[in-house]
Amino acid sequence: MEEELKCPVCGSLFREPIILPCSHNVCLPCARTIAVQTPDTEQHLPPMLQPRGPMPGAAAAGSGPGTGPAVGSVPAFDYECAAGGSGDHADKLSLHSETDSGYGSYTPSLKSPNGVRVLPLVPAPPGSSAAAAAVAPRGAATSSSLTCPQCHRSASLDQRGLRGFQRNRLLEAIVQRYQQGRAAASAKCQLCDRSPPEPAAVLCEQCEVLYCAACQLKCHPSRGPFAKHHLVPPPSLQGAPSGDGGSNSSGASKAVAAVGVGAGGARKFPTCTDHELENYSMYCVSCRSPVCYQCLEDGKHSKHEVKALGAMWKQHKAQLSQALNGVSDKAKEAKEFLVQLKNILQQIQENGLEYEACLVAQCDALVDALTRQKAKLLTKVTKEREHKLKVVWDQINHCTLKLRQSTGLMEYCLEVIKENDPSGFLQISDALIKRVQVSQEQWVKGALEPKVSAEFDLTLDSEPLLQSIHQLDFIQMKCRVPPVPLLQLEKCCTRNNSVTLAWRMPPFSHNPVEGYILELDDGDGGQFREVYVGKETLCTIDGLHFNSTYNARVKAFNSSGVGPYSKTVVLQTSDVAWFTFDPSSAHRDIVLSNDNQTATCSSYDDRVVLGTAAFSKGVHYWELHVDRYDNHPDPAFGIARINVVKDMMLGKDDKAWAMYVDNNRSWFMHCNSHTNRTEGGVSKGATVGVLLDLNKHNLTFYINGQQQGPTAFENVEGVFMPALSLNRNVQVTLHTGLEVPQSVKQLKLPSN
Repeated sequence: MEEELKCPVCGSLFREPIILPCSHNVCLPCARTIAVQTPDTEQHLPPMLQPRGPMPGAAAAGSGPGTGPAVGSVPAFDYECAAGGSGDHADKLSLHSETDSGYGSYTPSLKSPNGVRVLPLVPAPPGSSAAAAAVAPRGAATSSSLTCPQCHRSASLDQRGLRGFQRNRLLEAIVQRYQQGRAAASAKCQLCDRSPPEPAAVLCEQCEVLYCAACQLKCHPSRGPFAKHHLVPPPSLQGAPSGDGGSNSSGASKAVAAVGVGAGGARKFPTCTDHELENYSMYCVSCRSPVCYQCLEDGKHSKHEVKALGAMWKQHKAQLSQALNGVSDKAKEAKEFLVQLKNILQQIQENGLEYEACLVAQCDALVDALTRQKAKLLTKVTKEREHKLKVVWDQINHCTLKLRQSTGLMEYCLEVIKENDPSGFLQISDALIKRVQVSQEQWVKGALEPKVSAEFDLTLDSEPLLQSIHQLDFIQMKCRVPPVPLLQLEKCCTRNNSVTLAWRMPPFSHNPVEGYILELDDGDGGQFREVYVGKETLCTIDGLHFNSTYNARVKAFNSSGVGPYSKTVVLQTSDVAWFTFDPSSAHRDIVLSNDNQTATCSSYDDRVVLGTAAFSKGVHYWELHVDRYDNHPDPAFGIARINVVKDMMLGKDDKAWAMYVDNNRSWFMHCNSHTNRTEGGVSKGATVGVLLDLNKHNLTFYINGQQQGPTAFENVEGVFMPALSLNRNVQVTLHTGLEVPQSVKQLKLPSN
């Protein structure tokens, strides 16, 4: 992350960073040194950059009227703004250009040693207005510009000068925290016996010794002759160190004060740059900057689209976090890819040595006639190995560089997200989001795949006759069984009681594949069984048990045989079932709505509709809410097999187990047998709960949370689907994905 915290001009940690129009950052002192000012008419040095006094030889050269500065002379410039002098003019830089875009059109022709473009010294023609400007007073009209040291885009400057640029308070705070953390890590106890020593906790000003907490209690107790010694925190905890490039603790403390993180002080909210007494409260979408209410009243942003500062802060923070997820995934893939590349290096070395040994043994068997050809073949193998090694090393170096850049950007962005300054965050969020997106786009398709294979697909045929020795060469290897398929874990998933698996063959696999065999166990750690055989590399298996753990594996086959199994992937089906009414199996008079979650009927006769889920194991609970109940009908709720009769009340055949209910009572019914009449009916707004416990093989019903009678049915075994029968006087809505309510669990306790 340190690279993100360094100024591109001085190469040191940022000091009072400002945000340029191109979204890059630069130190304020560095900005003063690279600022270029010229008269409005021509490109030459403005009066503010003229030497304080005449240089030797310069007076004579410029004594005549209309004489410009001597070509080749380099005056000692007076950068008053950099020195903190009284030159207000030197600090008045603006963001205006010919097109009001914030970027100037000037293209500098020279570069300073630090890579920043600067204006060449061009003498003004004698007698010209530019020559007059060279000796004009400080108030003469000049235009100023600042060129970004990273993208080389120029920004013209107005009367506010560098104060027209916004301070990057978040970056200041992050630099401060980074300096303190680095310094704290370097302050170690001077009396510790441990290796490495513990971090220092206090410094004795009289002894001038750093102590950790344990050593301070043991070697420097607060009594006796040590009672009057003054213990203070170590220097690393008192303030930021000077850091790189001469950054001082006073500047760092100012940075902390700017973002309201003073040592023990109250939080100070940043104020508007145009209205110093107003806090930022809104965000101008058009200008992409925080504004205050005074900015809106003055009319500058009156016609712009503005939004609440806090809302935009959260929105941009979410966008940055989302973009970081993609970069984080790519960084993780890159790390795995580097491991893969290093393994390939080892395999290339091992395989190369193996092929060399085989080659030497075969060539030695051909004695003198094969000596010259042996040297040629050895050269081929060596060149192939060196080529592969070179390609892989190039990939490693390239990927390592991109990974370091992405990791540094990630760490910097995470530090930015930790900050609690909405306006400061929004100042840089757009640029950071774009950088993160660009960083993610750098990992193009194929960037994380090896360019070469570790395999040497060469073999030597020693059967040809001696007269054919000069035509001896490598031949392709014979067809072998396919290698191990690679499971694509990011595409493997579960939904309800179905699982989806995806796989692919490893890169640079030259052995043909005719198909794949997918195997799955029974969800209880039992034997594997084949569930799919074919050419597809994506397969979904339905009808599994809920709340079960399945193991899956896959292997490939071709004409040479069956390859080895892949690694085993473990998949957990859902604990609870999410399902709807099934329109494909429902009676034609059933009317479904609300995404198949609400059911009614167009007939006065009872009709059956089933759910889309099938249960054979586990505990399942669902509820049905009575939306409409007219003329005291008898809806029935329960479970059924797939082949239940659908044109009569649920429970009248031997394929369904149900409770039917009117407005006063309820009955259990199976095979047209009515049992256990219980007081308590339904009305509009009532809720009927169905509890199917296939672990104990029983079925229980509830109305408005109250159990209806004893356990309705026992010895319930097999595969069942949720079921309902109703006529046109009833409308119900299904609610699924429910845990068994606590009240239902308590009601069931006596029956256990």
